[in-house]
Amino acid sequence: MTNQNQGAAGATGATSVDALLFRLMLLSVLAAVVTIGLKVAAAVITGSVGFLSDAMESGVNLVAAVVALMSLRVAARPPDASHHFGHGKAEYLSAMVEGAMIFVAATAIVWTAVNRLLHPAALESAGIGLALSTLASLVNLAVGLTLQRVGKRHRSATLVADGKHLLTDVWTSVGVLVGIALVAITGWAPLDPIVALAVGVNILWTGYRLLRGSVSGLLSAALPEHEREAVRAVLERYRTERGVEFLPARTVESGRQRLVFLVAVVPEDWTVKAAHDITDAIETDVAEVLPGCETFIHVEPRGAITRAGAAAGL
Repeated sequence: MTNQNQGAAGATGATSVDALLFRLMLLSVLAAVVTIGLKVAAAVITGSVGFLSDAMESGVNLVAAVVALMSLRVAARPPDASHHFGHGKAEYLSAMVEGAMIFVAATAIVWTAVNRLLHPAALESAGIGLALSTLASLVNLAVGLTLQRVGKRHRSATLVADGKHLLTDVWTSVGVLVGIALVAITGWAPLDPIVALAVGVNILWTGYRLLRGSVSGLLSAALPEHEREAVRAVLERYRTERGVEFLPARTVESGRQRLVFLVAVVPEDWTVKAAHDITDAIETDVAEVLPGCETFIHVEPRGAITRAGAAAGL
């Protein structure tokens, strides 16, 4: 049994949410284009491999944002004959692509930095480069915070992943800015490629975390513990107030979708209508604590569960 009214109500809301997420990813694409231009200009003007590494990471942001746009299009498709639970896991594929792209960028950054470390070069017009890179960082900071906030609110793995990447880019840029400023002050050229190496290592760690989270989602990971606890609190209320028992709940997180599977054990003398009414109430209450969650409930008479347990030697 599922709460069909809840699902129908959610369909309209999902359309507006999908449109919002798509607009935000367009904003991310625009931000990536702007920051690439600013950082490449900084790298060309100064000759800094640190600025160049920062620009390369923004290039990854652009590719990842375009992939994310496509994944959001797929994830927004309604359930069909081949995908009964919709296409929400497409968002995990986007996050995986972004993680892989981060690894590619990190490799290129490390390679470039090692080459410059072996062949140091003095920087030129560091002040202009610092100003351009600072402006690019402010753009990424504003967009990254927005993506993180909206992505968490609407459970979008794509927006959260892209927001994390942009905020990582901000911290990367801060490190580069400090490094280049120190080079300009001290005149010690090797510090520039050392900063670039640190950038490469930092984004490697970010890519690893993104890939780990995406693989977990594709493998139908359970809902986070605090969400499972919210479901357990609802079920406990029905145990104490209505005498309904439950087998251990099973949950699945699929992109923005949340699925809960329950077996409700009711008294043998209950009518079908009584069981139907109680499961409808449970579905409604679960949706109250986990908005948009779809709950599936199988009903078993208490005697059947007891006999099955006895037969199994439990």
